[in-house]
Amino acid sequence: MFSLFQISRLLTIIPIFAVVISQAQTHQQSQSKPKASEKMRELVCDISQYARRIKPDFIIIPQNGIELAFNNLDPKEKLHAEYLSAIDGQAVEDLFFDGKLKTDTYRLGMLREFRRHKQVLFSDHVTKDAAIEKVAALGLKENFLFFTRTKSNEHYHTIPDKIIDENNRDISNLGDAKNYLYLINASAFSAKKTYLDALAATNYDLLIIDLYYNNVLLTEQDIQPLKTKANGGKRLVLSYMNIGAAENWRPYWKNGWKINNPVWIKKKYHGYEDELYVAYWHPDWQKIITGNKDSYIKKILDSGFDGAFLDNIEAYYALYH
Repeated sequence: MFSLFQISRLLTIIPIFAVVISQAQTHQQSQSKPKASEKMRELVCDISQYARRIKPDFIIIPQNGIELAFNNLDPKEKLHAEYLSAIDGQAVEDLFFDGKLKTDTYRLGMLREFRRHKQVLFSDHVTKDAAIEKVAALGLKENFLFFTRTKSNEHYHTIPDKIIDENNRDISNLGDAKNYLYLINASAFSAKKTYLDALAATNYDLLIIDLYYNNVLLTEQDIQPLKTKANGGKRLVLSYMNIGAAENWRPYWKNGWKINNPVWIKKKYHGYEDELYVAYWHPDWQKIITGNKDSYIKKILDSGFDGAFLDNIEAYYALYH
């Protein structure tokens, strides 16, 4: 048994030991985040290089993680040249509205610098109808493309009635676009034909949709008609692709997968119970995503999409916080 003196000494040492552990963990996180961010930047570049070897004008748009566009994740430094050349634009969520009108000035500063070179898209979940026009005006002032997610459309599953800056111009590249539709959840549509007809009946300059309709792979025959707006103008069609988290309804998912099985499935994605953050630098995950004829990006190419919209780019941050 411990003496009173020994217990007293232990009580003195334990808090010090806890502080040391905490400091070590903080140091490890601070060291790991830059390495993880570099790996994400490399993955985006690898996807772009692979896709453009097959289709040179293939469009790549990452969502969130705007820090990757800058050397050392530092907005005071120059833009990262290789990464900038690998992508065609940058998308972000909840820039001007996050529960209320509140501009994220930190990200806005980076996006303004980025916009001098490439297009910026933002989708704010504007839960108050009275704020929609104000958010749209803020985006227009910055020359950003804006998609409104109203209170009933948090998860990108409906087509809004109104299009901002609707036009009949031909859209041949991302810089031509004045608006876009972000619709990656087709649950509101009872059949694939109903879904595709609804998309075809719109005049959006850019469509961002899923590669699948209810786990049925969309084909080139499905996608090609969508490249013409209802008013006759040409438009671009991009496929959503999650590269920072695994989704348990995708064809690549195997029974029994969970955190640490396989080892590259790393962490719960709070708020999205069917998704899990992955060690996206792991070869097995990258094999699923890119670089071969069975990869996700190859399926997007084979289906005739004009580009890919890469989500959960900021996974490098989520994994270490």
